[in-house]
Amino acid sequence: MPYCRVNEINLYYELHGKSERETLVLSNGILMSTASWNFQIKELSRYFQVLVYDCRGMWQSDHPAGQYSMEQHADDLSELLSALSIEKAHIAGISYGSEISMMFALKFPQKTKTLMVFDGVSQIDPLLKSFGDTWVAAAEQKNAALLLKVTTPLNFSEDWIIKNQKIMPILEENYRHLDFDGFIQLMDSFYRLNITEQLPNIQVPTMIVVGEKDILKPRSYSEKIAKLIPGSEFYVVPGSGHALCLEKPQEFNSLVLGFVHKYANHE
Repeated sequence: MPYCRVNEINLYYELHGKSERETLVLSNGILMSTASWNFQIKELSRYFQVLVYDCRGMWQSDHPAGQYSMEQHADDLSELLSALSIEKAHIAGISYGSEISMMFALKFPQKTKTLMVFDGVSQIDPLLKSFGDTWVAAAEQKNAALLLKVTTPLNFSEDWIIKNQKIMPILEENYRHLDFDGFIQLMDSFYRLNITEQLPNIQVPTMIVVGEKDILKPRSYSEKIAKLIPGSEFYVVPGSGHALCLEKPQEFNSLVLGFVHKYANHE
């Protein structure tokens, strides 16, 4: 399996597609893994070299002790790109991964061709913190079934839940293999995110996307981000909950393709 040593840890990564093409980075949501991008990898690797990876504290990457931060994740991604001889990339992510992506664009604009923020926030307001506290409580109990129960209605729309009941036991089994302590550290990193005032400093072409039925990180967060990043594009995907790349993969892929092709070879 491909691992890269960056900042004294091992990051798990996968590269899909031809190396001569422009690179698209997809950063995971907090409970996602590289496998969660299957709908995207199959389609988008026809046009780009697609880089997916687990950030520190997630799944197949190292889970070092101590506090994590979005700045640290951005540094890790920068080192990973350098190690792979990728000078500049299209930077995309969903939820936790979108917040890593914004931090990356702030810290490493010279490595950022475009920025795509799916279902992200730039700060943590009290209701979102309250939702997150239920996730942390389940993780502190190391209770996979409870974690699934408290996350599902916030991650997915009602229509998706109705149609995908057979998937729930599979998700619960996946959560049984979760490093709950690492997850709690990731949540702590998320809670400390506050970059709203820095958003006007993002000067790369940016697209902001949110699911119409996103309860966890609703439209108001994305509207604030779009308002503050100069020249950014803003889209709402009808009928989608928070896990947009899983609920509406065709719409997700179409938005990425259209936006990136607009700025391909853009310097």
